[in-house]
Amino acid sequence: MKASNSNTGNQNRGIYLLPNLLTTAGLFSGFYAVVSSMNGHFESAAIAIFVAMIFDGLDGRVARMTNTQSEFGAEYDSMADMVSFGIAPGLVAYNWALADMGKFGWLAAFVFVAGAALRLARFNTQVGVADKRYFQGLASPAAAGVIASIVWTGTEYQVNGHDYGLIMGILTIITGLLMVSNFRYNSFKEVDWRGKVNFVVVLFIVLVFVVIAASPAELLTAVFVLYACSGPFTTIRSVKKLKLEHVVGDDEQDADFTHNNKGDAKTEEVDTSDENEEVSSQKQEDKKTP
Repeated sequence: MKASNSNTGNQNRGIYLLPNLLTTAGLFSGFYAVVSSMNGHFESAAIAIFVAMIFDGLDGRVARMTNTQSEFGAEYDSMADMVSFGIAPGLVAYNWALADMGKFGWLAAFVFVAGAALRLARFNTQVGVADKRYFQGLASPAAAGVIASIVWTGTEYQVNGHDYGLIMGILTIITGLLMVSNFRYNSFKEVDWRGKVNFVVVLFIVLVFVVIAASPAELLTAVFVLYACSGPFTTIRSVKKLKLEHVVGDDEQDADFTHNNKGDAKTEEVDTSDENEEVSSQKQEDKKTP
């Protein structure tokens, strides 16, 4: 009996291979972005950050599809995100445009890195509690996309980033602050990806891929910059009167966003309870899984 219990304990200490392999690939992409920027290969660095975003989107979905979620995987994913979407974009921006700006340059990069760390920490503490239809603050992968797409576009047009260090520094700081703001960003989680669509929609998607392939840097810059600007617009439209707590502060004020619509408030309560049940059931499944 003791040997059996020992074997069971050893099995429980195992790590699921596939989702963590994808997370490792994302971590490698982030690290590669840092190394590439240090060697002056800024286009490769920017592309590596977008590759990390792809792996970041895959690991969680693969874990849910294969029922291989674990606390280790969640923590490992957060650490990888900190490197790929916090440290990597900050250093890429610094090496491309901010190195000659003195203290302002490295402080601007640090604001972005610190914003990503705080954003990830806040997100981890709100799992199962926050309204799943929205992100509170700009998500770190989207923030990294803003920086990476700007660097990619600038490199493609042979722009010397150091000539625009002040502008890039201000954009880096603003992007970092958006991550720790209370601005609401659509998470697109309410979209039914399994539902049926008209043939015209499929044709439109094909055209989008063609445009992306033709001008990826410019299009990605437009998409991520517009998404970063959508948070303030969505927040201002959702409240009767904009207050300081709607921009920054404790998340206890999130209920103010739903005062205009009681139906939405009820919907949020239902969504929150459902998500709490999913989290608790998932924890039970993790404990039962050998």
